[in-house]
Amino acid sequence: MNNSAVIDLQQIMKSYDMGGAEEVHALRGVSLAIHKNEYVAIMGPSGSGKSTLMNILGCLDTPTSGKYEFNGVNVSEMDDNQLARVRNKEIGFVFQTFNLLARSDALHNVELPLIYGGVSSSDRKRMARESLEQVGLGDRVHHKPNELSGGQRQRVAIARALVNKPSIILADEPTGNLDSKTGDEIMILFEEIHSKGNTVILVTHEEYIAEHAHRIIRVRDGLIESDEKVANRKTVTLSQDQIQE
Repeated sequence: MNNSAVIDLQQIMKSYDMGGAEEVHALRGVSLAIHKNEYVAIMGPSGSGKSTLMNILGCLDTPTSGKYEFNGVNVSEMDDNQLARVRNKEIGFVFQTFNLLARSDALHNVELPLIYGGVSSSDRKRMARESLEQVGLGDRVHHKPNELSGGQRQRVAIARALVNKPSIILADEPTGNLDSKTGDEIMILFEEIHSKGNTVILVTHEEYIAEHAHRIIRVRDGLIESDEKVANRKTVTLSQDQIQE
């Protein structure tokens, strides 16, 4: 184990039995380490193994073989209940489709991980409100998703990801359903989250989005094709007037 790594993958293999003699090898021996407060983008074409890698990193799936240590704990052999506890406590997920409850307001949507974690009602509401304030939605706590713009919905999803103070934020195509200006606003927010000490992992097929990260890992045919620091990172700045539009 790399002692300073939040995530340490060693020779991770993942195969899927498609029935009969057919077997798909999605990952073919992936090894990598991601350290605390890194900002990493994972890229790869369709069928590259990128999504499988994301699912294993997020403890949504388990490897066929190899070892995965998360904060020094071997999670590659955990059962579903143990993995669920790791996901809820240690990983904040942000999805392209937001995954919000349509009939619940922003506050309740952000509270959800805390409900599963057994946090008391008063503490849940306080922590959820603080998380919404952190993403600039302190005045939208009682708005439902259909009363919010796409960018605001993604901010609610990010607030939900942050509310448990997880070890990592894992974002899957977080700007995929947003226009370019709103996408820029979300990338600024990820910059702020990273600057406050969070480890951020973006999964994206867009070069422009990946270039906001400090490091890009490219996956192809179930292997890491390249793993490089970003020399000329993209940064986005918007005026307050643009943000308020």
